[in-house]
Amino acid sequence: METLGYLMDGFGVALQPHNLMFALLGAFLGTLIGALPGLGPANGVAILIPLAFSLGLAPETALIMLTSVYAGAMYGGRISSILLNIPGDEPAMMTCLDGYPMAQKGKAAEALAISAIASFIGSLVATVGLILLAPLLAKFALTFGPAEYFALFLLAFATLGGITGKNPIKTVVAACIGLMIATVGIDNTGVQRYTFGVLELFEGVDFIIAIVGLFAISELMFFIEERAGGGKEKMKVNKLTLTWREIREILPSSLRGGVLGFIAGVLPGAGASLGSFIGYTLEKKVVGKKGYFGKGDPRGVAGPEAGNNGASSGALVPMLTLGVPGSGTTAVLLALLISLNITPGPLMFTQNADIVWGVIAALLIGNFLLLILNIPLVGIFVKLLSVPPMFLLPIVTMIAFVGIYSISNTTFDLYFMVAFGVGGYILRKLEIPLVPVILGLLLGPEMEKNLRHAMDISDGDWMILWDSGLAIGLWVFAGLGLILPYIIGPLLRRRMQNPIEEGTPGSD
Repeated sequence: METLGYLMDGFGVALQPHNLMFALLGAFLGTLIGALPGLGPANGVAILIPLAFSLGLAPETALIMLTSVYAGAMYGGRISSILLNIPGDEPAMMTCLDGYPMAQKGKAAEALAISAIASFIGSLVATVGLILLAPLLAKFALTFGPAEYFALFLLAFATLGGITGKNPIKTVVAACIGLMIATVGIDNTGVQRYTFGVLELFEGVDFIIAIVGLFAISELMFFIEERAGGGKEKMKVNKLTLTWREIREILPSSLRGGVLGFIAGVLPGAGASLGSFIGYTLEKKVVGKKGYFGKGDPRGVAGPEAGNNGASSGALVPMLTLGVPGSGTTAVLLALLISLNITPGPLMFTQNADIVWGVIAALLIGNFLLLILNIPLVGIFVKLLSVPPMFLLPIVTMIAFVGIYSISNTTFDLYFMVAFGVGGYILRKLEIPLVPVILGLLLGPEMEKNLRHAMDISDGDWMILWDSGLAIGLWVFAGLGLILPYIIGPLLRRRMQNPIEEGTPGSD
């Protein structure tokens, strides 16, 4: 009953006209961003964070808008998967297997509508799971001391590469780079670290500048390098003829995918890609020989779409309750919270209950808004695929530069943002992931703070770091997080690749 009361208060926040307007705007922009191949939700949120600051939005309004962008981008990723056989982002790659064959058969509109409905159901299931699980996990997290939090942060880094990550060593290198950047500035003893006498570095590196540079500016560089030509040729979208019988057939697939996706999102290091994969794999197992997966089976669209959208909402659970992001996009949202002077974690549910429950209520509302947007307005989103990058690049660049300048009104931050962009471009060229860099930058100060606190309590005795059963458990899981990618990762990636190769048109 207490949770229901908080949720009703959240609806009071989310249904305020200006919050509702920004939720609709975020859902629309997120779908547009998700439709563009390669951008993805993390880049979309990073690009629009400066916009939230330049508009002077209240914390709850900014979070509502950007979580709507997150949800919208997860919806939008399936548009290019179905029409072009090019995933909008990695989690949408499983949608190509049956979505693109449906489009080739003249059922592009049906495939897009099925994916929108499945995304809605998956997100709805996961948001209900978020409502039920998050308060319980937040209460449990109140038992954490500094040693447990230090072990928890280590667990976050250890599992960041995930079992679907390509190279765990590069993930560790990226996390170390982030932790090194986090040490820049004046520490809590008054000692300058790596400031080189530059006044602007005394307070450390601004998260927002780093994120916009690493994600948005580096992505612009890749756009210039890889997509300097015209837009992609789009497949014609037929008139929608989806029947209620066809909708009923995909409902079980969508529900199963949503539950599995939510579980994958909550687990550290799993994420939407795993949610999409297990959603598709389960449908093949359940349907068996009755299905025609890889040749345009609607259940092969519904399962992975529900899975990846369920995982996106599930990833909010560890971010809101523990202050540990469950995905790349939630790492960007975590930076937004910190920049707004909001401390994510269990105390957020009491100290900032209006913001937390306002965002959760907005997710529920946003799912309905996205369903309404994605079926009748799909033609508008499809047309975006044919817009040449030469027109999109200046708009994205303007948003990034104007937004960052409006935060601090100093050109130093613009140069710093570009420097991070160049660094992000180089790291991506070396196939070093950017999310661990951001996580190191975000969690580094808190990690150091808890380590210092634990050492103060124990008079410098390192045994305090594994003195409780909970801390030992977290250390064990962290160790498994480092080892499992080497054991399970290659096998799982091969299994994910096999259905993709089998489902590629022309492979028969």
